[in-house]
Amino acid sequence: MSAMADVIVVGGGPAGVAAAVELRRRGVPGVVLLDREAELGGATRHCRHSPFGMREFGRIYLGAAYGRRLTAEAARAGVEVRTGHSVVRLDGDGRLTVASPRGVEQLAARRVLIATGARETPRAARLLSGDRPVGVLTTGTLQAYVAFHRLMPFRRPVIVGSELVSLSALLTCLTHGARPVAMLEPAAHALAGAPFCWFPTLAGVPFHRGAQILDIRGRARVEEIAFRRADGGEERLACDGVLLTGRFTPEAALLRESPLGVDAGSAGPAIDQDGRTADPFLFASGNVLRAVETGGWAFREGRAVGRALAEDLSRGGAAGEPVRVDVEAPVKLVVPGLLRRQGHAAPAFRDFQLRVTARVRGRLSLEIDGREAWAAERVFMPERRILVPIPPGAFAAESVRFRFREQP
Repeated sequence: MSAMADVIVVGGGPAGVAAAVELRRRGVPGVVLLDREAELGGATRHCRHSPFGMREFGRIYLGAAYGRRLTAEAARAGVEVRTGHSVVRLDGDGRLTVASPRGVEQLAARRVLIATGARETPRAARLLSGDRPVGVLTTGTLQAYVAFHRLMPFRRPVIVGSELVSLSALLTCLTHGARPVAMLEPAAHALAGAPFCWFPTLAGVPFHRGAQILDIRGRARVEEIAFRRADGGEERLACDGVLLTGRFTPEAALLRESPLGVDAGSAGPAIDQDGRTADPFLFASGNVLRAVETGGWAFREGRAVGRALAEDLSRGGAAGEPVRVDVEAPVKLVVPGLLRRQGHAAPAFRDFQLRVTARVRGRLSLEIDGREAWAAERVFMPERRILVPIPPGAFAAESVRFRFREQP
């Protein structure tokens, strides 16, 4: 086993790099950053668009340049970066089994921070029927083709989804020689808010809401799709590709295979107000907590958890048993989902982050030990962040619960 580090950070995207740099800035000497790729930056390395870095660094970067800036920040801070290192198992008590070109080894640290990000849902998990031709891709694959190989894999694709990443995919197509024939959104409304959701129409791309793909057809490559419109009618579109965007899920395989498991709603680890999981040695931050936020949001979250982790190392002591934050449908997830009395004076998370499963109108309320502490009445949209300030009294509560009462 290698010598023990103070903190091992797993994941070299915005959250992981920000946490590692903040730990070094606060005087933590032994900070090791592991990433399975050859370069830092995470998913941002694939993005040939902006803006990245406005709030973090005071200037605008394209994705690849933003990744290089993250690399430079880690080097400047004195973080020990080990690329080409894949964590294959969380062994508990701050121990990890890691595979690298040197072989399989076990590393250990006083604390471990998981910042492995999120990934898009591929075709198999979406249960899309039809042939299996070339040309069915996720946005990440498209961006990698364009960024690393200077290739556009199709000329007339259909884009599935309407999240921010879907609009990014549309922009990538339009600026690299492809002209999408349509954008299909299974929900009855666009998932990205205005004015972003106006982009397909402004670009002259037909935008079908409430549309379900029925079939993908093609021999060597995609030739057409069949889909059902919101009015129940069926339609065929000739195309040479299907671009599956969004529907992100946390990259949490390490946690799913550990005794900790993942939260059923978020599909990521449950953490408290300082980013600590139920394992007192293990913290988490960024899009592994819930899918999906922007690179800038993940960076700020990573920095906040890095600050809390540095304080935890200096303070020591038992973490204490957490209280779980309960939610009622249609609330899908809440982060943080745990609260501890022994949290830090300045928690890493000052707000609860919630998501709902569908477009709903009603009254969302927060109850602390059975008494209402916050409420709002409005229309709540899926995949839109809902922020609720964490009341100071919540950290000492016996029960914390979000309730929802639907209204016509």
